[in-house]
Amino acid sequence: MFQSKLFTKTKREAPKDEEAINAQLLIRAGFIDKTMAGVYTFLPLGFRVLKKIENIIREEMLSIGGQEILMPTLQPKANWEKTGRWNTMDDLYKIKDTSDKKFALGPTHEEIVSPLLKNFIFSYKDLPLYIFQIQNKFRDEKRVKSGLLRTREFLMKDLYSFHADEKDLDKYYEKAKAAYFEIFKRVGLGNFTLLTFASGGTFSKYSHEFQTVSETGEDKIYVCEKCKVAINKEIMGEPLDAARGKQNSCPECGNKKLKEEKSIEVGNIFKLKTRYSAPFDLKYRDEKGIEHKVIMGCYGIGLSRLMGTIVEVFHDQKGIIWPESVAPFKAHLINLMPSANHKSQIDKIYNSLQKSGVEVLCDDREYVSPGEKFSDADLIGLPYRLVISEKTGEKIEIKKRDSNEIKLVAEKELARLLTK
Repeated sequence: MFQSKLFTKTKREAPKDEEAINAQLLIRAGFIDKTMAGVYTFLPLGFRVLKKIENIIREEMLSIGGQEILMPTLQPKANWEKTGRWNTMDDLYKIKDTSDKKFALGPTHEEIVSPLLKNFIFSYKDLPLYIFQIQNKFRDEKRVKSGLLRTREFLMKDLYSFHADEKDLDKYYEKAKAAYFEIFKRVGLGNFTLLTFASGGTFSKYSHEFQTVSETGEDKIYVCEKCKVAINKEIMGEPLDAARGKQNSCPECGNKKLKEEKSIEVGNIFKLKTRYSAPFDLKYRDEKGIEHKVIMGCYGIGLSRLMGTIVEVFHDQKGIIWPESVAPFKAHLINLMPSANHKSQIDKIYNSLQKSGVEVLCDDREYVSPGEKFSDADLIGLPYRLVISEKTGEKIEIKKRDSNEIKLVAEKELARLLTK
């Protein structure tokens, strides 16, 4: 893409109504635009990042047997009344049409997927089954102050699994857990994200969150120095539990050396068991024809939240530092040539990289100073900056966004360096 054709523009100043680093940088760099509190438009650069994240998640869900569908956002009130959540879910958006019929704007899809699968699950032979979707969700969030980390409309992946018994659920739960670790590794957060024990609510003793360690995180977790799992403070309290007169310990290994960290929740998984199959009478018949309730699990990741978390972890004073796997483009090609024939040279390099499979954003803007081009490149944060100028001659200057080292390379070497 040529930057002169990109309709968005960078901003020198951060918006005054945004406190979160992710929102400040993403708005300044032209990735998102704030429509209203808790609602954002994803602009061309931001949409490319979102699609990179989406494709990684989709690949991992398919790898563990997931079948992708798309369920409706508009959901019938009756389904929510069956599960009891119409009156108990505080952040549920409730709307009504011109005939006063009431609906929910889906914050989650247990109330849709369970009755849906009742049309397809009849026998033990129909199980196990794994269904996922990637879709916009809505929550009446009272505190929308953290950019993409806490919004009223957000993009989310839901995976639901359906099993004949808890043993099979346990087996798949571990498989899903491993797929989640692979997702966070692939988007660049692998070294920062920990499996975290959280409250299981009415489902089980524990559920699991995936928490990314970040100084700007709103959550507090206690990290076991021995096995590197964490415990959410909300279910644990302080490490030294004075009320019970004993020190809390890691639920995985029993170690009492726990380190407090701030973190951002980037995913969660639950063993739902029969919590949402029972209200809809979702059952199957075993080999003897005896009916049993279907056992369920659910596994969520917020894509837009994940995008915001990546920016919170990877940035500096100049701007964003995108991991290569999710960057909108791999390289930022900057033209500083003043001569009349500069366009043919920049086009040649651009086309060569494109043919080699390297995604390039080319800053071909005229009447923009070198300093402004460099500043924009740092703010946008693509993995590599490539510069051609009179000083570089027949060579191209290459610099990684997260390094101060600058090299001059021949054009024929450039594609090899960027595709290795």
